[in-house]
Amino acid sequence: MKKRRSENGIRWLSGYDFSLLFVVLFLCVFGLIMIYSASYYTAELKLRNGMYYFRHQLMLYGISLVVAIVVSLIPHKFFAWFVWLGYAAAVVCMILTNFTSLGINTNGQTRWMRVTKSISFQPAELVKIAVILMTAYLIHQNAKEINRTKWLILIMGLCAVPGFLVLKNNLSSGVIILAIPVAMIMMVSDKKIRWIVFWIGLGLALALMITIKLLPLDTLIGIGEKIEETGLLKAYQLKRIYIWNNPMYDAQGDGYQVVQGLYAIGSGGVFGKGLGASTQKLGFVPESSNDMIFAILCEELGLFGAIALIVLYLFMLYRMMLIAGRSRDLFGSMLVIGVMAHFALQVILHIGVVSGVFPNTGVTLPFVSYGGTASLFYMGEIGIVLSVGRDNPELELVEEKDES
Repeated sequence: MKKRRSENGIRWLSGYDFSLLFVVLFLCVFGLIMIYSASYYTAELKLRNGMYYFRHQLMLYGISLVVAIVVSLIPHKFFAWFVWLGYAAAVVCMILTNFTSLGINTNGQTRWMRVTKSISFQPAELVKIAVILMTAYLIHQNAKEINRTKWLILIMGLCAVPGFLVLKNNLSSGVIILAIPVAMIMMVSDKKIRWIVFWIGLGLALALMITIKLLPLDTLIGIGEKIEETGLLKAYQLKRIYIWNNPMYDAQGDGYQVVQGLYAIGSGGVFGKGLGASTQKLGFVPESSNDMIFAILCEELGLFGAIALIVLYLFMLYRMMLIAGRSRDLFGSMLVIGVMAHFALQVILHIGVVSGVFPNTGVTLPFVSYGGTASLFYMGEIGIVLSVGRDNPELELVEEKDES
């Protein structure tokens, strides 16, 4: 009789999806290389320490990896006990950020919350996880009635509260937060309803984008002024739409980042200028190590490097899809689907913004962009996915064969 895995001390390792863990770690290492390349000039110029951002991100990834491992060792059903606490905490943090002195105003936007004099974080990242947990829990608890209108309204209504609080100062994160529950609901709803919602949503989005692109700039500005009077969108948000319509609008002002990012992408060609050889990172592209890092990647590694990175993300999402499909329960499956939706939206929006497909707004590229709060929460979500993967019925079959 062979020993059980638990007896030889490796059972706790047997449940990990090492393919997923490997691709995440590979993305982190690749991200560190790109952060070093994109930030060295700026760090040396401003801080007299070209390694500052690299070292800071390396430390954050070390902490984040520990967070991911700890979270992965917690049974995913345990998180259901903290769904409403997490939701309440996220809403409170957003209220404190938007309406009290704890909110840190930067460039006219209040996205950060001050915890201490030296510590701050982005509550929007907490909201994303809170929305994933709450939506997964509600779908699990009401699986048989999920196609009923009242439950759809309840879920979307609960997600809309923190979503609109985030939308007030962070358009991209607000859109992601509102889109995550839609993606999760579509995965469990009736196929007919799912495809109707998908095609209607896609059609409306394309129609809006094409209309904005084709409208004369003067006409678009006139419409924007009327929208601004209603308070639905702020002046800086509307200006980004004008720039999206015509990248050369205010090319030396608010459109400067977009134009320089497009220059970086265009100059990279198929194979790029070579790692570290970017010229646009030398003070031309603002936020080159976070919101615009994909532009620097394209300039240095070209179309080949961009496609290789996208393939890595697709493989990561593929592994998550397998874990979701093998999950013992609907709660675990929906948690993974929520994380999948989050990462997919982040990648699509970041690449779309940098390449000019979407209006300019700050979106980080998971595991590649510089950032502390985002890195911690990204790794926390990976920990949740690994936790769901460890609760795999296939493992019991392996143990039963070992005992025979």
